[in-house]
Amino acid sequence: MFDLQPLLGSDELNPSEASSPSETTPDALRDERPLFDAYSQAVVDVVDQVGPAVVRVETPPDREKRQRGGTGSGVVISPDGLVLTNSHVVQGAAAVRLALADTRTVKARVLGDDPHTDLALLRVVDDVSLPAARLGNSKSLRRGQLVVAIGNPLGFESTVTAGVVSALGRSLRSYSGRLMDDVVQTDAALNPGNSGGPLVSSRGEVIGINTAVIAGAQGICFAVASNTASYVVSEIVRHGRVRRAFIGVAGQTVPLPRRLALMLGLAQARGVAVTSLEPDSPAAKAGLQPGNIIFALDGAPVTGADDLVRLLGAERIGADTTLSVIAGNEVKKIVVVPAERSEGPAK
Repeated sequence: MFDLQPLLGSDELNPSEASSPSETTPDALRDERPLFDAYSQAVVDVVDQVGPAVVRVETPPDREKRQRGGTGSGVVISPDGLVLTNSHVVQGAAAVRLALADTRTVKARVLGDDPHTDLALLRVVDDVSLPAARLGNSKSLRRGQLVVAIGNPLGFESTVTAGVVSALGRSLRSYSGRLMDDVVQTDAALNPGNSGGPLVSSRGEVIGINTAVIAGAQGICFAVASNTASYVVSEIVRHGRVRRAFIGVAGQTVPLPRRLALMLGLAQARGVAVTSLEPDSPAAKAGLQPGNIIFALDGAPVTGADDLVRLLGAERIGADTTLSVIAGNEVKKIVVVPAERSEGPAK
């Protein structure tokens, strides 16, 4: 047990010297009431604005894949029925059911599923008009900013929790194993069932999609940034998938030769050593060899395999891309033209 110590100094306070509650409490309450009222009103306004756009996502069981049905949350982002949720909520299902805030139930199909960012985009198939929330700019967030999470944790529908932005730019390993960048950390309480629901700013803008908590911890929760979500939505709407570049190498993180690193003025201590190349891949065609150490891509440092994966975005598909590599005792520039990656974690 903890020993509770009185919040007094070593000198005991004489009761006659203490201010009576009637002398201090009203002033204190008058000073604090506007602050608490403003905080409460901000949360209430956010819930009134975004709450109607939050849905419960229900996935049916799939006996062939041995998947149990489940529930999560989602948020409508367009009146014609586009809904954002987590990839791990839909679990590869082709169709799901949505329970709306006004108690209606509608059907939806999965337009696209991106496990690498743990996001999925749904389309309501029923002819209904839906209240929608708007995606904000997560780059404008600041630590300490008020945020509100809305979802359906543990079956309790339309649950609201509030907190602050605890940190920005976190990295988090997705369910696919890929590292997600620019993740928002918050202390707004999340529980199973909150996954896929919105994290909302005091302006009523969705600035994140709630995705994960640290097991056993309290007040450490994460959301996929809204800017990432906007990119995923645009890719799925245009192409039906999120495109990523592929050069066809397997590698491992290794220390850079100290002498060469000093000679090149590199601040980084590590790079990616090529262990193998896929036949006829862009990297093989460009002349990359096993044993080469990649330390930069178009001038951006590559300190590990995750850096290489992150830098190979859709904008590099079909475009000349310069790899800075160490080959033996030489430094080379190798121009590779990435192709579109099909499946799997290959780089």
